[in-house]
Amino acid sequence: MPVAHVNGVDIYFEVAGAGPRLLALPGSGADLRNANIGRPLEDRFTVLTLDQRGLGQSGVPAGPYSMADYVLGISFGGMVAQEIAIRAPQRVDRLVLACSSSGGAGGASAPLHEYADLPLDEQTAVRMEVLDRRHDAEWRTSHPDEVAAFRDRLARAAARDDEAKRGGRLQLLARAGHDTFDRLLQITAPTLVAGGRFDGQAPPANQAAIHARIEGSQLDFFEGGHGFTREDPRAYEAFAAFLLGEGAST
Repeated sequence: MPVAHVNGVDIYFEVAGAGPRLLALPGSGADLRNANIGRPLEDRFTVLTLDQRGLGQSGVPAGPYSMADYVLGISFGGMVAQEIAIRAPQRVDRLVLACSSSGGAGGASAPLHEYADLPLDEQTAVRMEVLDRRHDAEWRTSHPDEVAAFRDRLARAAARDDEAKRGGRLQLLARAGHDTFDRLLQITAPTLVAGGRFDGQAPPANQAAIHARIEGSQLDFFEGGHGFTREDPRAYEAFAAFLLGEGAST
C-alpha cells in the first residue's frame, strides 16, 4: 500500500491517470476506500489524492490538528488547498476551490463538530438539510428511502472503531478553527471558486466572499447542494477546462 511518511505521520495516497499533475484533496470524513474525488479527472490529469491524516488508511496522530498541519480541494480539501496556495505559492499553478469556506469574515463552514453527538435521527435531519437546503422536513417526508440510506451511512460511521472515530473528530475540530480570510489576498495562482446553489454547509455567500478576496479569480455556481460535483455533470468538465487553461468556465 502506497504510504508517505510526512512530518511523523503515515499518509496513504493514490496516483492514477495521465497528463498534468493534479493534487485532489478530499472533504471532511473522506476515505479513498469509499470515494475518490479525483477519479473523474484521471483521463486528463495525473491525479494524486490521499486520505487526510486521521482518516481512512492514513495514520491517526495525537491531536489537536490545525489546518496548517494538513498542508504537506473539495469542501475540507478546499480549506487545505487555501493553505497550500498561501504558504507555498510556487507549488501551485492553478487552483480550484470547490464548496469551501475561508472562515473569519468570509463565513465559516457549517459546524459539523457540533452535530456529531446529536441523536442519530436528529443528526440525519440536520445534516441532510445542511448539505442541501432543499432537503427540508417536507422533502424528507416524501423521500423516506433517501433518508434511510443517509441515516445508515451515519450509523456506520458511528460504529467505527475508537481510533477511527478519534481521527474523524480531530479533523472536524481542525476545520472548526479554519480562518484564511485575511490571507486570501496572498493567493496568486489563477483560481476558480465553485459552489452549489443549494449548499448550506459552504453556502453561496461564502464562495462569493472567497472570490472577492482572490484577485482575478472566477466564480461559478452549479446545480445541487454540497455534493454538486456528483449532481451537476458540468462541474468536472468546468474544473478540467479551467485547470487546463481552456478559457473561462461557463
